[in-house]
Amino acid sequence: MGIRFGGDYNPEQWPEEVWAEDLKLMKAAHVTMVTAGIFSWAKVEPGPGEWDFGWFDRVLDGLAGAGIAVCLATMTASPPPWLSRAHPEILPEGPDGQRRWPGGRQHYCPSSPVYRAHAVRLVEQLATRYAGHPALAMWHVGNEYGCHTRQCFCDVSAQDFRRWLRERYETVGALNDAWSTAFWSQTYGDFDEVLPPRAAPTFPNPAQQLDYLRFGDDALRACYLAEKAVLERLTPGVPITTNLMPQHKPVDAFAWSAHMDAMALDFYQDPYTPDDHIRAGYVFDLMRSARSGQPWLLLEQAPSAVNWRPRNGPKPPGAMRLWSWQAVAQGADAVLFFQWRQSLGGAEKFHSAMLPHGGTQTRIFREVAALGREFSSLPEIAGTRSRADVALLADWHSWWALELDSKPSTALDHSRIALDHYRPLFEAGVPCAVLPPQRELSGHRLVIAPNLYLLTARDAERLAAYVWGGGQLVVSFFSGIVDEHDRVHPGGYPAPLRELLGLRVAEFWPLDAGRSVTVGGGRYTGRADLWSEEIDLEGAEAPAHFTDGDLVGRPAVTRHTYGKGTAWYLGTRLEPALMRALLDDVRAAAGVTPVLPGLPAGVQAAVREGPGGRYLFLLNHGATAVQVELPGRMRDVLGAEDGVGADGETPRVGTGEVVERVTLAARGVAVLTEA
Repeated sequence: MGIRFGGDYNPEQWPEEVWAEDLKLMKAAHVTMVTAGIFSWAKVEPGPGEWDFGWFDRVLDGLAGAGIAVCLATMTASPPPWLSRAHPEILPEGPDGQRRWPGGRQHYCPSSPVYRAHAVRLVEQLATRYAGHPALAMWHVGNEYGCHTRQCFCDVSAQDFRRWLRERYETVGALNDAWSTAFWSQTYGDFDEVLPPRAAPTFPNPAQQLDYLRFGDDALRACYLAEKAVLERLTPGVPITTNLMPQHKPVDAFAWSAHMDAMALDFYQDPYTPDDHIRAGYVFDLMRSARSGQPWLLLEQAPSAVNWRPRNGPKPPGAMRLWSWQAVAQGADAVLFFQWRQSLGGAEKFHSAMLPHGGTQTRIFREVAALGREFSSLPEIAGTRSRADVALLADWHSWWALELDSKPSTALDHSRIALDHYRPLFEAGVPCAVLPPQRELSGHRLVIAPNLYLLTARDAERLAAYVWGGGQLVVSFFSGIVDEHDRVHPGGYPAPLRELLGLRVAEFWPLDAGRSVTVGGGRYTGRADLWSEEIDLEGAEAPAHFTDGDLVGRPAVTRHTYGKGTAWYLGTRLEPALMRALLDDVRAAAGVTPVLPGLPAGVQAAVREGPGGRYLFLLNHGATAVQVELPGRMRDVLGAEDGVGADGETPRVGTGEVVERVTLAARGVAVLTEA
């Protein structure tokens, strides 16, 4: 099967005579898979119960005849105008009570039984009609859940929320206890008194907000599961997925992973963000880790510019190739784009496509076709996997709770803090898994918890058991503070981790915007910002202290031997160089080594392996050519013959020769295997 390559195909935007040309050009570009039908609902059901699938039959038949597989969408992402006209109650409302109207997309309340009934009816028609069709390779349910309608606050959602609360708490007394409703006279006498956390005079109840975020995620997933049940019944054995978004707060990727046959992602790197490949690395590792290392699918990226940023820069020559290979290096078995043919009208007409407005005589199409040829030359990579000795912990419930109102600082950004901890590993060439704290951790030599503000007693016990058994753990500031209901753990901060860490946090000292402090301790000397804490040692030692500011002389970094392992604690945000020095030492003590020691700055190294061999990927994210020494004699297997590098010239290409070092052009890529 090889690495799937292609993009979103939207033939309903074009006259039928264009479709034959599409198939011809797809073959020229080495397209092997398209996602079809994502926004086709209005076309296949132009009126209630009026089905018109004839045109779509011809589309799928043509693709099958061309040998192109289809990831078939359920078409439910954007309801047709007739549905919201007949049933305006399906339209979502914001926390301010304002209705969100049709005219864009995703204009539905996730809790609406009317929307779900019509969606399921459509999926019944699709699955019945196309079960066994030779083009059908997998199902694509919905599209980018929670992208525009992250939560709905209408009366339908309120009713569904009350049902959800009854199932979760059973009694209103248990709800009152969990939500700490004795505060501000919020005690409920009946579930029917509960509303969504709509716009209020001041801060809504944080536990109520947290549960509504959980409910919102569950409501979106219920839409997905309703459609999935139909597909499983009518097309058993056909894989089912949906496209998640990177670091997307409304949708818990770990919770969804159990219901997806393959993780799938839309990721749009920003050419104007020089280090966006590091954010990509984190998200790609999360996708790979969510289903225990299983290969995942990149279902959308842009061939060049997008249309929705304030400034939409094009991808310079070689960037699309480099970033596509980065996804494969980190576990992707499919690289698809939005979209195949660039639209002439609509909101995304200036979003780049594989086939641009300018046609085949464009840089974009040449680069796309060259990349397709490269992927087709290495089908054996598909199905191979990666392993990681380091686990970085991420938890959606903690993220939701951390960024609610009324914290010591509103500057705590879960995604930014995660990347602060991921960057030193990525730059050192150390493979990393991104996991929730509920997963088994014993297979990892080092576990890093960037910020687990919300930590259940059970998960704290699991972390302690991991260290007691010999694990190495790094925990950062403002962790272990509240339980699953956003109630402070009694016993002093961070109560469930105090014994493990060997310390007590007496008081939080968030730093003002733009202010930094100095941390000193031999090798661990430098600046820190964002946050600080007054730490009392209770068995831990302090390799580094604050050397100025209000906490001068107090511990900034601590280390505690616990059982056979060691637990580190960071009471502030260390500057990148200092963070790198610390994590280099910690991982060395844990016996964690990089894929390739001594990598030049800007070069990423990753490995995938399987029964067919072990593949080393080298990717130069820098702006100049570099030479990389290999661990021994290796064979260059990237057999492409063309492509465009950052300098506009042909990049270093594979020849099949055995080499001991590789010269990578700027934005260059190499794939090697054992000689």
